[in-house]
Amino acid sequence: MDKSIKEIINSYQDQKEIELKGWITSNRGNNKIRFISLNDGSTILNIQIVFNQEKFDLEEIEKWKIGSALNIRGIFKLTPNAKQSCEIEAIEANNISPTDDSFPIQKQEINLETLREIPHIRHRTNIFRAIMLIRSTLAKEIHNFFDSEGFMYLHTPIITSNDGEGAGEGFIVDDENKELFFSKKATLAVTGQLHGESYATGFTKIYTFGPTFRAEKSNTKRHAAEFWMIEPEVAFYELNDIIHLSDRMLKYVIKKTLEKHPEEFKFLDERQEGRLIKNLETFLNKKLQILEYSQAIEMLKKVKEKFVEKNIEYGLDLATEHEKYLADEVFQGPVAIINYPKEFKAFYMYLNNDGKSVAAFDLLVPGVGELIGGSQREVDIEKLKSRMSYYNISIEEMQWYLDLRRFGDAGSSGFGLGFERLVMYVTGIDNIRDSIPYPRTFGNLKM
Repeated sequence: MDKSIKEIINSYQDQKEIELKGWITSNRGNNKIRFISLNDGSTILNIQIVFNQEKFDLEEIEKWKIGSALNIRGIFKLTPNAKQSCEIEAIEANNISPTDDSFPIQKQEINLETLREIPHIRHRTNIFRAIMLIRSTLAKEIHNFFDSEGFMYLHTPIITSNDGEGAGEGFIVDDENKELFFSKKATLAVTGQLHGESYATGFTKIYTFGPTFRAEKSNTKRHAAEFWMIEPEVAFYELNDIIHLSDRMLKYVIKKTLEKHPEEFKFLDERQEGRLIKNLETFLNKKLQILEYSQAIEMLKKVKEKFVEKNIEYGLDLATEHEKYLADEVFQGPVAIINYPKEFKAFYMYLNNDGKSVAAFDLLVPGVGELIGGSQREVDIEKLKSRMSYYNISIEEMQWYLDLRRFGDAGSSGFGLGFERLVMYVTGIDNIRDSIPYPRTFGNLKM
């Protein structure tokens, strides 16, 4: 059976015969010996294949182009004194799928903006191999974490008739101007939270991890029209409980992913001048701090000249520059800002006794700002109705959600984590378009 290059490098014995398949990343040498580097996507590390003139027509081997798919049989050799730790001396080799001269991934580095024009093959560069391998492991470890905590994995609808955020930014599937498939207006889901709340009342601990869609006409580095969301919901949890769950989840997932991808993180760390691993380890070792929104405002007022937005008063929806200052400079680690003014938070958040703030939190991390947002949910039907009226949300359409409060919903709490934001944070990349295989953004629908 073929082994992956990662398995071969990590565990194979000297002088053992082996078979493998992969794609050429470089081809160099002379008329006596040639060296082909092969990669199969299991790691960013390549393995060197040695071709000797006694066994191969090296003039023919020289014609094999970068990107071509090879099937190799050879002898595995440890080479501790060489540049690479091991290599394979080829016995038999077949070029099973040659590329032509137009293959765009060559030895010279290509900038990220150019690679966004070829999303179907950009993963065959080291930068995207590293990002996508880490993305895959982050997803697996999220599932592992919630499984270890006794959560049920819930699949919530992708097509819905309600907008969980109250922002009217859903993509329309059916509208009022044509024959309606669902007999009412339908949109792609912007969140799985509300449906998740219904299942928390009955299963206690649930989480969703699925695609969500938002029709914001924004072309910033932080916005995508299609992205993945992790949204746990826990019955009987209050604000403090859900904050600590979010911190525990992040630290578990990041720690496990760092352990499983030393080569990929080393590569990304070198591109970022040694900052990436240091920042992630600082996050892992720092205790989460919790700060009242009102206290955050007072801190920011004292240094308001640092910011573009200097009008800092109670009621301000903190900008990324404010969040980064708090996480990077004040706390130098993760901080949860709690109890925001109700005016700019969602209708479903629990109204605090002061009547002006809601039991919400944003978890801020250095270098990024907000990574997670969540809240304790409102259980008082009349307060919910009042908030829905404020946001012009149809009570009739949301009656099923109000019904939960009459059918044993004793309260719950949850949060949302945009998966691509997590990938950006963990890999250190600064554009959401580079955190997902096929980005969908305003004005862009490639492939």
